[in-house]
Amino acid sequence: MSGAQKSKVLIVEDAQTLQAIREILASLVLVIETADTEKKALNCVSETDFAVILLNVRMPAVDGFATARQIRQRERSRHTPIIFLTSTYDDTVSSFRGYEVGGVDYLLKPLVPEILRSKISVFVDLYRYNADLSREISERKLIEQSLLKSEERLREFAAHIQSVREEERTSIAREIHDELGQALTGLKMDLSWLEKRLPGELKESAEKMKSMFKLIDNTIQVVRKISSELRPQVLDDVGLMGTLKWQAREFQARAGIRCKVELPDEEFTMDQERSTAVFRIFQEVMTNVVRHAGATKVDIQLRVDADHLILNIVDNGCGIPEEVLRSPRSLGLLGIRERATLLGGNVEIEGSDGKGTSVTLSVPLPVQGIPAT
Repeated sequence: MSGAQKSKVLIVEDAQTLQAIREILASLVLVIETADTEKKALNCVSETDFAVILLNVRMPAVDGFATARQIRQRERSRHTPIIFLTSTYDDTVSSFRGYEVGGVDYLLKPLVPEILRSKISVFVDLYRYNADLSREISERKLIEQSLLKSEERLREFAAHIQSVREEERTSIAREIHDELGQALTGLKMDLSWLEKRLPGELKESAEKMKSMFKLIDNTIQVVRKISSELRPQVLDDVGLMGTLKWQAREFQARAGIRCKVELPDEEFTMDQERSTAVFRIFQEVMTNVVRHAGATKVDIQLRVDADHLILNIVDNGCGIPEEVLRSPRSLGLLGIRERATLLGGNVEIEGSDGKGTSVTLSVPLPVQGIPAT
């Protein structure tokens, strides 16, 4: 073991006893520092970490109890064990004073080598163990901090990806709605112009024309549906409350599951990014209801509680088993939780076997005058 790795022991003792202690401890791998005054002892503990301190209770220039009290007041030596050395049997009061100022033991002089070595070895081993433990804790904290920073960067990247994805959805939805929608509308107008000029005796052509009108109308509906699923225009037009109400009606018509929607009496302010994320979470929950719940009704409540938006969705379906809730393969649930985290909120999902499922999303609302982060 190198000198830098050796544990250090401070001995506050007179020269004659000090030499004897050095000889007794010679077989141990230690660095021994000495002091013969209180000032020197305090300087030592202020600059160095010691495994243990041997302190004479009574020396001409040292009051052992007062010195121990000063040692305990130093941050570096606040918890360093102190073994008092004494040449006489102290009474109970003196012993109490020693323990009161931080002493852990008394050794009577003349010292028994085996006892001294044994006690010093114990405290040195404890010191090394604590040092290793502290080092391990520090390393773990560094690793945890690194992991937290990595997780934060991943979340920022995920938020960026979500934002880019929504922008792409919006762009594609507008392209489909404007370009393809206008082209189909123009085609329908041209077909209408052609129908008016079609001779009446061409009945077969007229029937074909009607079929073409129907096909164009169906295609226009499909275009609107695709555009709406990519980015519902209603979210920009009427905001989150109106969009949830509209989506619930669409869901009820499409899935045949009764939806009861309860909304706040007053409008609230929420930026586009948060509104979109809340809407996407709502869509994912409702999709799960159709796919897995086997429900006949869904109760949807949106409310503002202090500075948070609360969205609660409860169905009367089969519920979600605990293993599914915790499974890393439940990508839909993971996506819901991740979106909520990116919003700075949280989501609670509770499912009872045969008693339905409850999903509660809580999202902080931006403070008036302060933009959302």
